[in-house]
Amino acid sequence: MTAFLASCVVAGIPLLFATVGELLTEKAGNLNLGVEGMMLMGAVLGFITACNTSNPYFTILAAVLAGAGCALLYAFITVTLRANQTVTGLTLTIFGTGLSKFLGQNYLGSGVPENVSSFFAKSAIPVLGDIPFVGDIFFRQDKFTYIAYIVCIIAAVYMYRTRTGLNLKAVGENTSAADASGINVNLYKYVHILVGGALCGLGGAYLSIIRIPIWQEDVVNGRGWIAVALVIFVAWNPIKAFFGAILFGGLSIMGMKLQVLGLDFSQYLFDMIPYVATIIIVIFSTHKKRKESQPPQDLGNNYFREER
Repeated sequence: MTAFLASCVVAGIPLLFATVGELLTEKAGNLNLGVEGMMLMGAVLGFITACNTSNPYFTILAAVLAGAGCALLYAFITVTLRANQTVTGLTLTIFGTGLSKFLGQNYLGSGVPENVSSFFAKSAIPVLGDIPFVGDIFFRQDKFTYIAYIVCIIAAVYMYRTRTGLNLKAVGENTSAADASGINVNLYKYVHILVGGALCGLGGAYLSIIRIPIWQEDVVNGRGWIAVALVIFVAWNPIKAFFGAILFGGLSIMGMKLQVLGLDFSQYLFDMIPYVATIIIVIFSTHKKRKESQPPQDLGNNYFREER
């Protein structure tokens, strides 16, 4: 059980990065459906950088810049040019999917250099790693996982314990009122869209560098769409996102674990579980009545200052 739960954490980390990234974007009032594309760009550019530099810091930087670069394109089109957010996000996914295949075609079957993989290898956190049961699950993981923990905590403190986080909530809930109160709406949107894209890029890099350290096309495999649904499932709360990501990570590896135990189940049926759960979440989200479970009021609406 301990080994399985530790594997759930590993499987959930890319979802956690992407969910927190999309959560911040949506809190600013922008719905970015390009999570899959940003994760793929982070995965491919992080992998290519690792292969050509063997430098783990450059690898992380490349993944961050790849995700943020795609998010910048989305922000310019939707915030500055005020184009439709849904269409732009879908286009970004198509763009990221195609470009990642093109850039990664010469690296198919290549592995991550030893210098990079050893840098991110699993290591126990002193004291915390010695805690029975909990330490083995959460605090004997790779360095990327610990980065995800820190990101989750910082996002929660930022959103609920800072003035800037309160301003972010105002921008997403009532953009006109936020603008009238002196908040630089466009700046808040740009910054949080870029940070969200950077985190999505890190989620993709985790898959290509840690989880599946051999380059293959479509390494993200729909996790970006699961992350979009997870934002709804966790009610735009980064702490809940941590547990939601682990839950869905466990669902994604359940079939493989049952086969290891010798149970005769179809792997393809179990591969469907996370996506079926995603559909169920979207259906039930339409019936949520509590205010805490509702999306930001201005989510998906382009802001025209002249119409204020």
